[in-house]
Amino acid sequence: MENTYSITAPEGKMIQIPVTVDDTTDIYAQLKTDEQIRKYYDDNGYIVIRNAVPAELCEKAKQAFLREVKPYNDFIYRQASANPEKHKLTEHGYMLNSILNIQDLNRENFPNFQQYGLEILTHPNIRRILKVLMGEEGKIVQTMYFEGNPATWAHQDSYYLDASELGRMVASWVAVEDIAPGAGRFYVYPTSHKIDMEKNGGDFDIAFNHDRYKKLVIDIINKFNLQCIAPALRQGDLFLWHGKTIHGSLSTTQPQYSRSSFTAHYIPQSMDFLQYQSRIKPLHLKEINGMQVNCPKDQNELTNQLIMKVETTFPKAFQFAKKLAIKAVTK
Repeated sequence: MENTYSITAPEGKMIQIPVTVDDTTDIYAQLKTDEQIRKYYDDNGYIVIRNAVPAELCEKAKQAFLREVKPYNDFIYRQASANPEKHKLTEHGYMLNSILNIQDLNRENFPNFQQYGLEILTHPNIRRILKVLMGEEGKIVQTMYFEGNPATWAHQDSYYLDASELGRMVASWVAVEDIAPGAGRFYVYPTSHKIDMEKNGGDFDIAFNHDRYKKLVIDIINKFNLQCIAPALRQGDLFLWHGKTIHGSLSTTQPQYSRSSFTAHYIPQSMDFLQYQSRIKPLHLKEINGMQVNCPKDQNELTNQLIMKVETTFPKAFQFAKKLAIKAVTK
């Protein structure tokens, strides 16, 4: 049986991606030592660690999402917009607007989903690999949860957030179910982390010129003839990538499948958090499962509940004011 699937890459080329993991030829399973893992990551800008998180824990988190989050019909902060929104569902009933910062969710409403999700993202196996890649302990600055596929554009995380030393941030994507090839596979462009690009600001600022940045990324892909890859991921597999590696999610061609997954961004413990490549942003750190986790809008605190109330009552005014503030720091 053919183990490849045809799909269009962000720059418009037709590519072949694997349907399932072939254990006999899987290059990631052949990386046995910390030195091999670190070298592959440094050379390519990403690494896949098989079976990094126990499948049972992934299943607990997925089921908790279905019990606690899916039936919820009020506002939650979302990844793509950073604004509070209600669920937007696909034709097959999958949540399309992914959750931003599960650590900030109200514990009363989402106790098990939050607990299991954070157990995954602070899992000892992930912390150990992060130390190999960073040379020190990491701390979490942002998390997300996906069920449906928003088809994330090709981008570098560094444009939006990074460590104070650009490129030192490491991001993770944990599959909490086997990911079908047409469900919105996560992709990267290997070696793209070695290419310097225009920084956030001026004609490429996120506030008013975001589309120019998106076009720039595609132009870079074509200029350097970068190749898109989207490895097969099974439940519990861990995908780690460099802060400057171009990545995103492929378009959905099999909408009947979900792509349940947790994502986190980690920076070295010794470094500050850089936002929009322009300003050091203070972190609101709490220790969770022995790891420092940023909780910027903790909904268990009254002040943050009131801020969300203002955001949802006057959304257009609040969002425009936020754009102006971002423009001011990225000029």
